[in-house]
Amino acid sequence: ENDTSPALRGNRQSLKSLKVCNWLGFYIFLLLPLQLHLQLILSTQSTKSPLIMTIMPKSPARFKLGRQSSLAPDSRTPAETVTEDEDELAAAGVVDPTIRLMYLANEGDIDGINQMLDSGTNVDYRDIDGRTALHVAACQGRTDVVQLLLSRGAKVNSMDRWGSTPLADAVYYKNHDVIKLLEDHGAKPTIAPMHVLTDREVPEYEIHPSELDFSNSAKISKGTFHKASWRGIDVAVKTFGEEMFSDEDKLNAFRDELALLQKIRHPNVVQFLGAVTQSNPMMIVTEYLPKGDLRQYLDRKGALMPAQAVKFALEIARGMNYLHEHKPEAIIHCDLEPPNILRDDSGHLKVADFGVSKLLVVKKTVKKDRPSTSLDSSWRYMAPEVYRNEEYDTKVDVFSFALILQEMIEGCVPFHLKEESEVPKAYIEDERPPFNAPVKSYPFGLRELIQDCWDKEASKRPTFREIITALELISDRIARKLSWKVKLGKCLPRFRLFAKRDYVNPSSSRSSITR
Repeated sequence: ENDTSPALRGNRQSLKSLKVCNWLGFYIFLLLPLQLHLQLILSTQSTKSPLIMTIMPKSPARFKLGRQSSLAPDSRTPAETVTEDEDELAAAGVVDPTIRLMYLANEGDIDGINQMLDSGTNVDYRDIDGRTALHVAACQGRTDVVQLLLSRGAKVNSMDRWGSTPLADAVYYKNHDVIKLLEDHGAKPTIAPMHVLTDREVPEYEIHPSELDFSNSAKISKGTFHKASWRGIDVAVKTFGEEMFSDEDKLNAFRDELALLQKIRHPNVVQFLGAVTQSNPMMIVTEYLPKGDLRQYLDRKGALMPAQAVKFALEIARGMNYLHEHKPEAIIHCDLEPPNILRDDSGHLKVADFGVSKLLVVKKTVKKDRPSTSLDSSWRYMAPEVYRNEEYDTKVDVFSFALILQEMIEGCVPFHLKEESEVPKAYIEDERPPFNAPVKSYPFGLRELIQDCWDKEASKRPTFREIITALELISDRIARKLSWKVKLGKCLPRFRLFAKRDYVNPSSSRSSITR
């Protein structure tokens, strides 16, 4: 009876549970570590392939063995240094499973790579630096591994965190067979044409692309300008395609232009901050002006008052005069139009996007490689000598300036009733946009100045220094006229008051005169 009592049965069950717990603890703390240790010994003795660890890390590891990315910083921080323990583990075949494929590529283990890929491993797996097994094989010159990875679908133009591709790495380490193999599979060069090999050769203006934050990027103005963040400030970034640097002459011109831009300082010229030249895509970084460009402003406001138009014209002329009088040689804009004139926080104008888009124009006279073929807004502001594919100089910018000044007064783009394709012919035939605004909108010789600036003969057009002198005289006369109007406006109410008082009480007025 006692054996079948509930209390006794409960004690027996508790005893069994205690024994199970003891055996489980014995297995976990003694037998399991021993079993894992034996597996480690057997694995390292039976195969050259690395042992896959049972615990997967939460984030990708960094592959530190062998040659590193061609664009990685030369000096590695202590955290990135390969330790002796890591070398010993790699030699013993114990490798983080997330980078095991990269280790096999580094060692040239074809069989091991095939086994991993057959088991479902991603051939394009990236480590924390964005490097793939193809990057590693290209660095090490493992042609057979590169061939295998490509045949298994590896992305040939994959870029690491520094912007380097397998082809760039192969070029850097002079692995010619790998270079040819990658190019045969469609690899494109991403090392910038201006890339240098040593820190001493890196220009002062160089900005590392990792410093540019495009997370809140937005397209600004026209072309390839985008807003970005650099060192805590907003900047404008212009990106260039590979076609811009198709030959050595253009590349040298671009290099000279950047050195020139670095020295330019003027309140009416957009400030150059730096450039990305050591990796593709190459970029120009300038100050960001949040109030947009003159095109947007004119679209909102329409025709401007003469005083405002002359003020804006003076700011444009001062910026252009600085560029044209730059020593030892002038900087020709050759694309001066409202979208390339920006407004700062105070509403003042700054000339932007000069020179770079034309890859440096500094000779006394230059000639385009070929006539313009694209139809865009800049056609309405281009001098006739450019359309005729003739040699031209700084006076092409004076012609464009005249059209901008007239537009600010008229409130419409030049030849707004004509199609884009009709404008060049009109300029070549000495036709100019009509003056439709009232005569008073062109005070004190402003109309005559515009006509001088768009003269068909470039040599007869004034310089920007002469334009500034003329505009300052016009501005002063407008200011004096406005000042007289203000004074008259203040005096007129008093005169009316006196006249009204005399009219109401004429006798008192006469008596005061008699006295």
